[in-house]
Amino acid sequence: MIFAIILLVLLLVSLFGNFAQLVSQALSFKGGLGNSISRDVGPNLDECLLKDNDASSKIAVITVDGIISGQTVDQAGNNLVDVIQAQLDRAKDDRRVKAVILKVDSPGGEVLASDEIYREIKDFQKDSGKPVVCSMGSLAASGGYYISSPCRWIVANDLTITGSIGVILHTWNYRGLMDKIGLRPEVFKSGKFKDMLSGERETNDIPPEERIMVQGLIDETYQKFKDVVAAGRGAAHDQNKKEGRPLALDWANYADGRVLSGTRAYDLGFVDEIGDFQDAVDRTQKIAGIIGNANLIEYRERYDFSNFLHLLGQTDLSHTVKLDLGVDLPKLQAGELYFLSPTFIN
Repeated sequence: MIFAIILLVLLLVSLFGNFAQLVSQALSFKGGLGNSISRDVGPNLDECLLKDNDASSKIAVITVDGIISGQTVDQAGNNLVDVIQAQLDRAKDDRRVKAVILKVDSPGGEVLASDEIYREIKDFQKDSGKPVVCSMGSLAASGGYYISSPCRWIVANDLTITGSIGVILHTWNYRGLMDKIGLRPEVFKSGKFKDMLSGERETNDIPPEERIMVQGLIDETYQKFKDVVAAGRGAAHDQNKKEGRPLALDWANYADGRVLSGTRAYDLGFVDEIGDFQDAVDRTQKIAGIIGNANLIEYRERYDFSNFLHLLGQTDLSHTVKLDLGVDLPKLQAGELYFLSPTFIN
């Protein structure tokens, strides 16, 4: 009897999974095969009220918290860049949204993801005419500062850790360990540098030209970082006039990877104001020309029935077990460039 019940339950689960797959496919189309997909690509967002000031104007709050990465952050397959882009699009289309506050609490992350977010913020201000004000939390370093640099105004706490302007590429050389256990690689390659950054080689076998090329790549990306800072802070100062902080003449001397306190960053012109989130709200209302107060809103992802069916329909998903250590450790990939504070490398 027990065996029969188990078989019946498994049969019902299988039938429900097949039914869910069919319904998911049906929901993906309008009016039959060959027509457009019914739901938009990207996250589904709901507007949530953070603070009701009984006002017609709104300020959208967008939060960047943790490692900046292009990896998937939700069950619908979206990454951090997708989510921020969708939030900025909502803020741009809503006439009642007069400005955006970017809350940053991040040590940085991937170069490409940071640059894409930077471009989204820059284009948003250009296309919509709405200012973006950055409110730094306890940490806004490296890539966290990279995405803050295009903002019209930057507010940091005096204890905020920021700066860390630089690029890092991290890899391992484990040839010594391989020699100890008697393991030797056999490599066949099409070109001299095809195994660049491989950890299997003797350090003496690494061509000097390879080190020069890798360092050249680092230097090129680092120069892009400095150009972004100079352009963003310069454009902000042109708009803010005497109210904002210009970059110090020797600011580049401090763009060597070192971290800075909020107070020191203010002295060097990396931020415009020392304050907290409420100070950022007050400054945003002033820059946007909002008379009185504005409602504070944020956009949160909505997971509807179609997301659930989408998950059920993916039969090839691998099942992984995650160990919660109490901290969100960065998932660094060997050979990938990062705008990341060195505190979070080791």
